Amino acid sequence: MMPDEIFVVFTDQTDLWWLKFLRRGFRHCFIILRFADIWISMDALAHKTEVMRIDLPDGFNLPKWLESQGDLVVICPKHPAKPQALWPSIFSCVEAVKRALGLREPFILTPWQLYKFLKTSSERTS
Repeated sequence: MMPDEIFVVFTDQTDLWWLKFLRRGFRHCFIILRFADIWISMDALAHKTEVMRIDLPDGFNLPKWLESQGDLVVICPKHPAKPQALWPSIFSCVEAVKRALGLREPFILTPWQLYKFLKTSSERTS
């Protein structure tokens, strides 16, 4: 079942000191899927991956609220992934998002690189 909408959230929030070397505003990323009125968040953290259902009141605009908190939200196009194995890679928040989206881009390693790729891709499909 494909989600109705897919959002990638980029944030500056991190508790890990080594991520402070990444571009400000792009130190972490995670994905939110919307299936009708059901919202699912998948967030790959350093110690675990959190997958949560987010219960929201009718009409609540989660992406807009996240942006009001200082995060950047990108709407991603929905397309099924090719049924091919992906290259092995170091597991990170970026890798988790890429795999959730089915992206076969081995040289995208940071949230900033992922953001640039998603923005360029959405401009090409618009």
